[in-house]
Parts: sequence; C-alpha cells; structure tokens
Amino acid sequence: MIYPSRFQKERDALDASDLKVVVLIPCFNEAAAIGGVVRDFRKSLPEAEIYVYDNNSTDDTARVAAEAGAIVRFEPRQGKGHVVRRMFADVEADIFVMVDGDDTYDAGAARKMVDTMLHEGLDIVNGVRVPETGTAYRPGHAFGNKALSGLVRTIFGRGTTDMLSGYRVFSRRFVKSFPMMSRGFEIETELTIHALELQMPVGEVAGRFKDRAAGSESKLRSIQDGMRILGTIVRILRQERPLPVFGAAAALLALASLGLASPVVLEYLETGLVPRLPTAVLAASMMILAFLMGVAGLILDTVTRGRQEAKRMHYMAVPGVLSELGMRRPAPGVALEKT
Repeated sequence: MIYPSRFQKERDALDASDLKVVVLIPCFNEAAAIGGVVRDFRKSLPEAEIYVYDNNSTDDTARVAAEAGAIVRFEPRQGKGHVVRRMFADVEADIFVMVDGDDTYDAGAARKMVDTMLHEGLDIVNGVRVPETGTAYRPGHAFGNKALSGLVRTIFGRGTTDMLSGYRVFSRRFVKSFPMMSRGFEIETELTIHALELQMPVGEVAGRFKDRAAGSESKLRSIQDGMRILGTIVRILRQERPLPVFGAAAALLALASLGLASPVVLEYLETGLVPRLPTAVLAASMMILAFLMGVAGLILDTVTRGRQEAKRMHYMAVPGVLSELGMRRPAPGVALEKT
C-alpha cells in the first residue's frame, strides 16, 4: 500500500520537465500579434514546443510566427474548429496548452496552469479572463459568456466561470478522447461540455486579459457566432439529455391535447354528441404524439447512456498525466512505503 501522504509528496515534487509540453496557437490574420505571443510563451514555458496553425491567413502570420521560433503548419479548411481538430490529431504530447494568437491572454499564467494540472491531477485547466481595461472585454460578449456559462451549469450541474475562454491546458487523455464536431468558434463550448459530460477533473486559473495589439482585429461575429454557440448547446442537450428534452415536449403536447379535448369531452358527456370532430381528432393525435415523444425519450436515454459509457471507457484507456509521470520516474528523495 502507498500511503496518501507519501503519494502527495511524490506528486508535488513532479514538474513539467518530465513531460512533453506543447503550445498550440490557431491563427487567422494575426501578423500584428503572433510574434509577441510566440516570444512570450517561449519565456513562460521554455521547455515547450510551440506550434502555430495558419488558417488561410492573407497577411504575414506564418512568416512572423516562424521568425519568432514557432513550428508553423497549415489548415486549409476555414474555421477554428477545423484548426483545433487538426492540431489535436497531428500533435503528440503529454500536456497541451492552447491559446488564441491575438496576444490578449497572459502567457505568464501558463506555468501556473500547467503546475495546477500536474499537482491536482486534472484533465483540463481553464484560463479565466480578468480584463485589464474596460475595453478588453466588450459588455455584450461578457453578458453572453455569463448567460451561456450559467445555462451549461444548469444543464450539467457544474461548469466553468469562463466557458468561452480561448486559453486552456489539456491532458493527453482529454485531447485523444475528444470526438470533435464543431467547425467554428463554438469549439470552446464543445470542449467544456465534453469535460463535464465525462465528469473529468477540471480546474481554473485566473489571468490578465489584455486589449488587442494595434492592427489586430477580432474574428468573432457576436450575433452569428453567439447563435451557433447556442445551437451547439441545444444540439448537445438533445444528444446528452434526451429524456428531459423529449419528456418536456411530450408534457407540452399532452397539456395542449387535454386543453383541446376538455370542452369536447364535457359536451359529449352532456349531450352525447361530438359537434367538433376535427378538434377531437386533433386532440387525440396530439396525445398519441405525446406518448410517442415520451417513448422516444426513454429509448434515446438508454442509447445515450451506452454511448457515454463507451466514451468513458475510451477516455480511461488513455493514461492520465500522473500515470505518465509515475511510469517515467519516481520523485527524487521520496521512498514509497509499502505494507
């Protein structure tokens, strides 16, 4: 038996130098900012390899990133989701740091985020944005982020403070078990929900959120991307919580059916006649549909549970961060006591 206190000492003695760390930066027309981002992360995480994935930029993003010391690769399919999918598939590492290339996130927080993952045995650490100025985080974006974060917290019972943050640290277990479907900025929502769905250990670290560099423009389209993010949540809710969704629809149909049928039934009891036959047929049809919706919800809930179990088994098949560290070396000076 390994005593918990000894295991804690061993875990606290470990650091990222025992593991391969990479920084992944998706980019589209960020020539004005990407050089500074690469240099800042080289200082913050000198042991890390830095990859910049250029998503059809029309400026000098690729050249500036390469000159700053990054490994530059390309993804021709437009959209952040496509870029992240390509990065997760192509790059092999133990710890993945992902950050936007607009130089608004604090590279200095990366070390704390990585250490938090190691010391607490987490699969994802979310970078919570703390605006330096009132212009760094637009009010509409802040409201939308809080609303969506609250909605996800209500659906899944827990959540993150900043669900739409573009600054995160992932374990290899998370990255290689993530069945990504998104194409655009809704990728952040899908990342969060994947962690919540599988009950992964999740942490947060606050960091400065800066104004964009001069010459750098936001690619986020507030209304269009907000609707796509909301659509992603609705889709995932339908897929992962089918019983409440179909159950609610069945209940509404049943109530509407009863509302339509009540006068017809009362009149029939009084006179023995059914003067509003179309209304009676509509009410009966709605009740049948409500029953079918309820049955569909039960069937889909069973299918969802089976799929979640399969996803959980695939997730567990990938070694965790602490397992990787334990296989490589024991902590110096720590003797594990056994009985």
